Parts: sequence; C-alpha cells; structure tokens
Amino acid sequence: MSVLIVVDNPQRWPLEIPGVGVVSGREYLTDPRHSEDRTAKVFNLCRSYRYQTVGYYVSLLAEARGHKPLPNVSTIQDLKSQTVVRTLSEEVDDVIQRALRRLHSNTFTLSIYFGQNLAKRYERLALWMFNLFPMPMLRAKFVRVGDHWDLQSVRPIAASDIPESHRRFAIDAATTYFTRHKRRVRRRAAPRYDIAVLHNPGDPQPPSDARALKRFEKAAEAVGLDLELITRDDFARLGEFDALFIRETTAVNHHTYRFAQRAAAEGLVVIDDPDSILKCTNKVYLAELMDRYAIPTPKTLIVHRGNVEAIKHELGFPCVLKQPDSAFSLGVTRVETEAELEGAVNQLFAKSDLVIAQEFMPTDFDWRVGIIDQRPLYVCRYHMARRHWQIIRRDQHGRTSGTGNVDTLTVGEAPEDVVRIALKAANLIGDGLYGVDIKQIGRRCVLMEVNDNPNLDAGVEDTILKDALYREIMGVFLKRIEIHKRGHTSR
Repeated sequence: MSVLIVVDNPQRWPLEIPGVGVVSGREYLTDPRHSEDRTAKVFNLCRSYRYQTVGYYVSLLAEARGHKPLPNVSTIQDLKSQTVVRTLSEEVDDVIQRALRRLHSNTFTLSIYFGQNLAKRYERLALWMFNLFPMPMLRAKFVRVGDHWDLQSVRPIAASDIPESHRRFAIDAATTYFTRHKRRVRRRAAPRYDIAVLHNPGDPQPPSDARALKRFEKAAEAVGLDLELITRDDFARLGEFDALFIRETTAVNHHTYRFAQRAAAEGLVVIDDPDSILKCTNKVYLAELMDRYAIPTPKTLIVHRGNVEAIKHELGFPCVLKQPDSAFSLGVTRVETEAELEGAVNQLFAKSDLVIAQEFMPTDFDWRVGIIDQRPLYVCRYHMARRHWQIIRRDQHGRTSGTGNVDTLTVGEAPEDVVRIALKAANLIGDGLYGVDIKQIGRRCVLMEVNDNPNLDAGVEDTILKDALYREIMGVFLKRIEIHKRGHTSR
C-alpha cells in the first residue's frame, strides 16, 4: 500500500515523513497515475475542504478510487454542522470533563496530530477526538459554561498553520501512525483486501480466544485477505479496511455498535452488521418476531409494570426473568416463588421498562447451531454447569464460578428439527453470523435465542471442521467484498 499526503503546494510542506509521498491536490486530481493506482491510501491536508474546492474534490475522488481518504467527505460534512459537532461530542463528554476539569481558564484549544497531543495529560482526549472526527490534523476548541466544558468547534489544521514549536512533534506523530500500522512483509503475493477484527485483549470471556484469532489470521491469508487485529482506539482507522469482523461482545449502547454503524456507512462488509446487533441483543424484539412467524418458543410474556401479576397465573413457578439485553447468562434470573417475584422483577425494571418472562424448561444441555450466510456451519451441545440450571454458573458478584462441557457435532448428526428451526429463526434476522440456541425436551424443540457474535473458540466450536471453519467465515467476507467492489465498478 502506497501512502500519499496531498497538500496545496508540496514545496511549502514543512514536514518530511519517511516512506510517504507528497503531491499537490491538482496533481492528484489530474495525473492518470493516481487514478490507476488501486493501493494508495490518501491523507488530505489541503488548506480548505469547502464544497467544490480542490481539497473537497481530493477526498471525493479518493473515495471513488478506493483510496480510503482521511478525512472522507462524510467527516468533511460533519465539520460544517454545529449540531453534528455537538451531538458527536456528547459521546465523549466524560472524557472531555475529566481531561479539562483542572483548567482555570474559560477556553481551551487542543491541537491533534494523527490522534496525539504534545501534552501527555490530553492524550486520551486527543485520541477520542481523532476517532470522532478522523482527519490527519485538527484543532478542537472548548469553552466552559458554568462548571461544564463544551466542544465549540473542530477545524482542520493546514500545513502552514502548524506552529514551529509543534513541527517536530507532528513529524513524530505522523511517523508513529504510519509505521505502527505498516503492513507486514509477506512471502506470498500481496493480499487483495484488508479486514479488521475488533477485539478486546482485556476481556476475560471474549467471543474468540487468542488461539482462535490466530486461526482466523491464518485463514484470512489463505483466501487472500490481510487481517489486522484492532481495538476500540482504532475507530478512526476503519476507512483503511474493506471489511470489519467484530469479535468483541456487542451491545447497542456500546462502542461495538458505533463501530458497526461507521463501518457500514463507510461501505465496509460488516459482521456483525448494526441491524443484527440491534435485533439480536433485545429479547423483547426477538419474542415478538418469533411469535409473528410461528417459531416455537417457551411460553413467553412481555412484562411491564401493569401485568406483573400475569406471570404467576400464566407461567407459574419456577419461571425465568430476563433483562432484554442480557448475554452470557448475565441479567437472567430464575424465580422460585411468588415471594421472590416482586424483588426480582423490580430489579430488572430499574434498567428497562419491559422485561421478558418465560416458562422454566430444565434440560441437561442446550443446542447451539452456528449459522453464516444463511447456512448451518456447526452444531454444539452446551451442557449445564454442574448442579446448575444454566451453561454458566456465576457467583453473587457476577463472576464465573463454573461452566458446562461442550460437545461439537457435524450438522448431519444434529436432529433435523433443531437445524430447521435454527435456520428459520436466523434467516429472519439477516445473513450474518449467528449462534441459535434451542432446547429439546423429548421430540419438542423450542427456540431460546438468536445470538449475534457467537462464541468461536479454538478446540470447541471448531472441533469438527478445524481450520475449515475459519476459512469458511473468511471466504464469506472475501465473496462479499468482491461483490461490493464489482457493484461499485459496474456503476
């Protein structure tokens, strides 16, 4: 991948960054070499991004050429709207307040060079601002209103506006940025496309363990993708990639959802896509959807403060209460008696106006059917934790205190009804990657959940398919990237 910095006048460009080409905006727009280069990554540092100026067209045509510009046109448009600036800044309000709370002045200006600031104490704020408004160099102005700091404006920094005292730091920040994300040298042919895998290295229970992530990397290379692990701090870099694979536990009010939204808006192939996250992480939605399409489920009530009494009459005891966005057995409670019901349901109402109540169906294990691209991929039996009614046993503080064993089967070994119900349910959500949980009592099979972001751990879900499981998933990404690229070319 070649890196191009585009400026108004290269002769006046004050920074020398190793391994990076510098061209004028007019040359980039008019020289056929740049339109023919399919591997370039463009950093637009023109002085003005006003509509239909050279700077505006650099980002616009860079997007059309697949050069993944920083900033892109969407960011340029965001900067023009004070409403958008204020709305986006709300996402980092806590970071702003913590960073600026010790200042005594009423205004503060932060200069950000490739996500960094000269002062260590503003490092986190600089990175978050860079993630919200991805552009090489920007200046954010904050004002104090009472005891609260507000973001007043965000402006790009032109090359000529870099203070002399900042130039050495700007060079170092740019050099760090380019070298940190430099592609590995490979013995094989260069990969065709780039895929980012969002993960959280500090998560004690990640959807994929370290060994599985290594196998994804190997599978990506086998099909012609260059895979890079990223974290939440890499939000501004999404435009560098062709696809995003989320391997971090998802939630709607969470950075994983913002990553999915931004990636989809940038035209990346995304799993989990934002629509799947939105639908799968809310059990109220799933309950209504499955009822509408007559998919068998345990007897279920959508509970609000006005119908709590219906639980004991329609479900009896014991029954199960679920927080709508519960995951990994968190937010799921078994209620044994009427005396326990009021306290348990009120605890859930403190977080949500609606709660799910279901009949209790004790089984030795749950079926899990892994599905991608509307096809079954693997089947597991997740056994209940010893002397417990769930797969994961947790103590009173929410810490894991035991898990059940897992058996992995071929799709053909699983009961036909289990696979059929799982496919029907998952296909109502979309064509992403899902883990569908089903209980079986005798010949009766009922759907429990459709999960986005299912577990894929080495030595567990891959026991049957082994490396082929990872290649299958990477192959879906490759196919979708190629379809997307062909669609752009045909237009």
